[in-house]
Amino acid sequence: MRYSPHPKKAASFSDVVRFCPLGGFEEIGRNCSFYEYKNEIVVIDVGIQFPEEETPGIDYIIPNVSYLEPKKKNIKAIILTHGHYDHIYALPYLIEKLGNPIIYTAALTKAIVEKRMEEFPNLPKPRFQVVKDGDKVSLSENFQAEFFYIGHTIPDGIGFILTTPVGKMVSFGDFRVERDKHGNPIHTKSFEMLSNIDIHTAFIDSTSADIEGKSISEDTVKENIETLLKNATGRVIIATFSSLLTRIAAIFEIADRLGKKVALNGRSMKNNVQIAKALGYIKNPKGLEISMDEISKYKDDKIIILTTGGQGEPNAGLTRIANGEHKSVRLKPTDSVIFSSSVVPGNERSVQILQDNISRQVDEIYNYEFLDIHAGGHSHKEDIKLVIKMLARTKFILPIHGYYYKRKSLAKTAISMGIPKNNTFLIDNGQVCELTKDGFRITSEKVPANYVMVDGLGVGDVEEVVLRDRIMLSEEGMVVVITTIDRQSGRLLKNPDIISRGFIYLKDSKVLLDEIRAKMRNILTRIPFKQKPDPDYIKGLIRDQIGQLLYNRTKRRPMILPVLIEI
Repeated sequence: MRYSPHPKKAASFSDVVRFCPLGGFEEIGRNCSFYEYKNEIVVIDVGIQFPEEETPGIDYIIPNVSYLEPKKKNIKAIILTHGHYDHIYALPYLIEKLGNPIIYTAALTKAIVEKRMEEFPNLPKPRFQVVKDGDKVSLSENFQAEFFYIGHTIPDGIGFILTTPVGKMVSFGDFRVERDKHGNPIHTKSFEMLSNIDIHTAFIDSTSADIEGKSISEDTVKENIETLLKNATGRVIIATFSSLLTRIAAIFEIADRLGKKVALNGRSMKNNVQIAKALGYIKNPKGLEISMDEISKYKDDKIIILTTGGQGEPNAGLTRIANGEHKSVRLKPTDSVIFSSSVVPGNERSVQILQDNISRQVDEIYNYEFLDIHAGGHSHKEDIKLVIKMLARTKFILPIHGYYYKRKSLAKTAISMGIPKNNTFLIDNGQVCELTKDGFRITSEKVPANYVMVDGLGVGDVEEVVLRDRIMLSEEGMVVVITTIDRQSGRLLKNPDIISRGFIYLKDSKVLLDEIRAKMRNILTRIPFKQKPDPDYIKGLIRDQIGQLLYNRTKRRPMILPVLIEI
């Protein structure tokens, strides 16, 4: 049975649950949302987004929690669905703003967060309650949660049923339908359990909802990687995310079976593997793992290097190896390099440059486009159809995570599976929804959900105007005009000095320099005789008129920085 989205009567404050995403609904990453009922709030995930081309010099982008900060006493819980950085890594920057509530999450996620928090010794110690498949927890007077296992590319992923005064909300976090090598679904107990429950709204991951077919089996990936490792005549360097611990564990198992040694490269890779080994997720027989410094002690065909840097990050492990900057490893023609991860949107160019660099030094490069050596952690279209079919007693569907196009793809899939169009909703970051016992309404209210930039030690102090300046400098360059004038009369006392960075090569541009100096003299002669000059007014004239001159001559708009020296 399907239900109408329209409430039978106007909702009062007492029977409305509010839901709002603060990130993750118009991008990949920065996942963060909340449920609110009266004076109780439950926050779901607190992740980062990696910088884009439009955010030069930025380390991370984090959610804007300015709506939640004044209400931090109302925040009863944070639920972390799994240990990937786009769901947990903003915690150190926001935990105080959120009031340091109890964090409900699985053991592995807890350990990864604790390791991250060691880098911030002055912050309050997080308070955790570890949960596992089947656990039921009272988060507050009006919110209760039941947790269940979900498949992803990292162990200990959890979904949850959130029982609220208006009904049960189900969220899978990031998830995939796991399949065997023949394509048959496996580990579907959680979905089958949900088929017997009346669900108000299902919040479904849309990251790969636009991809036709079924997701690739992790067993297929393991088989293909094992084949490559068996046939390798030299060292094998495997680049993957340090958080893809399911894949990393499989590589350890394969290496042990083939009698090879594993060396870890990259700080986050070493940290995460150490955590996973301590919790029993990675089996590490004695002698299997060696340090990077020990590689030269073994034959090349016995070496596997697991490294970070598959996204072309400038200072990551694989990039340093490819650039010849690593103290222990130099690429050889006999090496094989495997990219066992997908490309994060926005990193395509940096990955291509990295692969080109490596191709000049080794004979064999493999990536997921040519061979099934990476299975994503998100359900494809046929997987989503299977899940929606199992959610037979669900009123409403809200696609979450990813760009609008991907979320709309999931909405179309839901409609094709019999969900009424009026019961499927698409919202953006900051939009507030009101959920009643029989209804789901997108309100006109919007809370702040704009980017908050982390730049070095600064959090939120890089505004859009700063980013515009950085982009302008990178695209058009800069011209500094240094002018010395008489403090009383405004007369020009010496020929203006001109400095150019990223705009023109001064030695080849004498004619243009002469024009700039002539224009400067013309500007300064406009100042009335014996009138004390206004520095801000003169700088504005220089900025506008020199900028117009340069545009007329070059069709480019460099940043103009006037420097006025008064004597």
